[in-house]
Amino acid sequence: QQEQEIKKDNSELDSKEESKEENKEESKEENGKKDESILEKIKSANIGDEVIFGNYEQDGDISNGKEAIEWIVLAKEEGKALLVSKYALDCKPYNTEYKDITWEQCTLRAWLNEDFMKEAFQKKEKDCIIQSKVDNSKEQCNSEWGANGGNDTEDRVFLLSYHEAETYFEDDESRKCKPTEYAEQQKCYKDKDTNSCWWWLRSPGICQNDAADVYDLGALGCDDDGDDSVGVRPALWINLES
Repeated sequence: QQEQEIKKDNSELDSKEESKEENKEESKEENGKKDESILEKIKSANIGDEVIFGNYEQDGDISNGKEAIEWIVLAKEEGKALLVSKYALDCKPYNTEYKDITWEQCTLRAWLNEDFMKEAFQKKEKDCIIQSKVDNSKEQCNSEWGANGGNDTEDRVFLLSYHEAETYFEDDESRKCKPTEYAEQQKCYKDKDTNSCWWWLRSPGICQNDAADVYDLGALGCDDDGDDSVGVRPALWINLES
């Protein structure tokens, strides 16, 4: 009788393990379909449309997990799409030390391509993000400012340049951006009347220790690179053929 009970227990354990494996496979299949669905929506989206891609803490309540990141489609060309986050997702200085700096060397670039990349995207999503050549030439900067944009870089996540912020948005109103509750918790400045914030661009400002940004009312300007109250709107190119 004891031997029969042991066999029964082992059988039940085997059945439970099989059930767990089946659930894992079903979960993988569902996630795969979800990834394909998200990519298909980005493929079919028009310029100006909003799409979902990746997850990041946004409501300020870490107990309920991360929230889906909303992006605006800025451009589509040659099987790829340029996205910028709809909201300022976080609040960081352009560089943690206030000094002469370029995009290539700043700490915000490192944070975006390391910490943010790891936190916001799973492997399949990372595989869709293109390692892009980022143009930091003077053509991307304010022509009236004399600071050097530095070397071109290769980034998977980056910030828009001064020129791109002029080109991809029609006017000041369309450049306005609201911070997430989480970004506000990180001390992101928010105008009490418009609820919009300042957000960084990758281009230099008037001086080498400044960086370009967008003001709360949508105008283009600059601020010292050590300011820790400016929001972060990541941008990236998605491979639509992956």
